[in-house]
Amino acid sequence: MRSKGELEEAIGAGGRAVLVVNSRSRRGRRLYGTARRLLREAGLEFVHVFPVTEPGRLRELFADVLALRPDLVVVGGGDGTVAEAVGHLAHRDIALGVLPLGTTNNFARSLELPLDLPGAVRTLAVARPGGGKVADVDVGWFASTGDPQDGGAGGDREHIFANMISIGLSVKVAGSVPHTLKRVLGRPAYALTAAALLPRHEAFTARVTIGGETRELMTHQLNVANGAHHSGQRIARDASPDDRLLAVYRLGDERRLRLASATARHVLTGPWRSLDEDAFLTTAHVEIETDPPLRVDVDGEVRGRTPVTIRLRGNALRVIVPQGFDDT
Repeated sequence: MRSKGELEEAIGAGGRAVLVVNSRSRRGRRLYGTARRLLREAGLEFVHVFPVTEPGRLRELFADVLALRPDLVVVGGGDGTVAEAVGHLAHRDIALGVLPLGTTNNFARSLELPLDLPGAVRTLAVARPGGGKVADVDVGWFASTGDPQDGGAGGDREHIFANMISIGLSVKVAGSVPHTLKRVLGRPAYALTAAALLPRHEAFTARVTIGGETRELMTHQLNVANGAHHSGQRIARDASPDDRLLAVYRLGDERRLRLASATARHVLTGPWRSLDEDAFLTTAHVEIETDPPLRVDVDGEVRGRTPVTIRLRGNALRVIVPQGFDDT
């Protein structure tokens, strides 16, 4: 493995780069041509470009990407597209660059990337004034019950995640939000869908085990975050994908109205609250059981059900970030 500086130097000197753009993402189809033009103007040349019109093919496509032995893989799309890339690029001598073309762009926000296309492209041009740098950040690893991808061709990499594992109402929301509504409204589509589903949602018991100590709680929503954002909102002012911590937190208790008020508080106070507060449990390893067993959402994809084991893998992924990103 090269050092971060060596990899950055190789990329800046015109190293091998590959572009993957999900043209089915919220902005991917509309901005594909503009993105190609801005990348060319920034001096970024690619040995191959993969425009993806069938997101279900992303997994097999990355075998072709890796066969090109790139120094840099630029991925344009939403969190689902980026999450797929993270699983393939973690623990490799390759940097991931992100063009945030999705609805919430949680991973891009956690990396403190500009969300406008010109700003994101400028960050990718590491050799130019205003360009970014190569940093290494954490990823998560999970093992759930009945995971449909368990034992697949990707092996251990199939269990890596980028940003968030969720259990509860958000899993139903993700599977129910109308695609057209999401395309038109963006993030508010999730809130509207959650409001419609909440009156019929049943609370569950979660048993959270950290360091041999088990805590039992009732809630409608439980999250385990590696990144700093959820639903486009900051979790806590000191949360980071580079802090060697998983943040475990619930939204509300068994009362439905508490979920609504806790979600509003999460949105309004996230930029100011700290991971040291009682609302969070921070760890590098957590085990979660629920009664009843529930589906597990991993970066927007249902991956089995509880019980689930979640671990942190520190500094496992190399990414292009702004110069001001605190790389530890």
